[in-house]
Amino acid sequence: MTVTGAAPPDVPPSALADTVLERLTATYAAAADPGRAAPMRAYMKDVAPFLGIPTPDRRALSRTVLAGTPRPTEADCTAIALRCWRLPEREYHYFAVDYLRRYAARCSSAFLPVARHLITTVSWWDTVDLLAAHVVGALVAADPGLTADMDAWITDDNLWLARTALLHQLRYKERTDTDRLFAYCLLQSGHPDFFVRKAIGWCLREYAKTDPEAVRGFLARERSRFAPLTVREALKNTGS
Repeated sequence: MTVTGAAPPDVPPSALADTVLERLTATYAAAADPGRAAPMRAYMKDVAPFLGIPTPDRRALSRTVLAGTPRPTEADCTAIALRCWRLPEREYHYFAVDYLRRYAARCSSAFLPVARHLITTVSWWDTVDLLAAHVVGALVAADPGLTADMDAWITDDNLWLARTALLHQLRYKERTDTDRLFAYCLLQSGHPDFFVRKAIGWCLREYAKTDPEAVRGFLARERSRFAPLTVREALKNTGS
């Protein structure tokens, strides 16, 4: 799914991206397995075509692609991610997500519009969730001013932006802004989509590993506002 009405970010020039994309497309294409590609595409609900490379093999190939390459600048990260996203096969998107997870600290708050484009283009949980927790979450942690963007995303009509806002604190643990987490959950408590309801339960369950009493107390007060799916997800492994 692609959000219309917003132009994609410009791809900056990057010699590193030139090298990486040349190696990547040659290496991945040589490892393509059409027999695996069709069931992989079906499992991901036909969101994109696949080359048919299993994850362990793909990551091993990625290490070969990146061998000897320098640490990227933010412009390199932008160019590599956007150029991968322009390729149809999903494994190239996975490469970009893995690369951004590895080098999220190299990116400033100015990278958020790029992340937004990736989240709202060819959208599915397999890329969105990792971008939310490992890239957007890292950007917001480094620049708390970006919480204003999360406050906008949580009520956006695009469900993947709302899901990202819910999940961006997933790895924060003791640094979680609990008031904002609970407020976001309440804002989307009546959302009709499975992926948003599931995300509410997931982010509450994850925070319960840090402060189970806070989550149990929140749900004791607000349980009636949430779908049964959300409550089940939130209370997994909390003893409730």
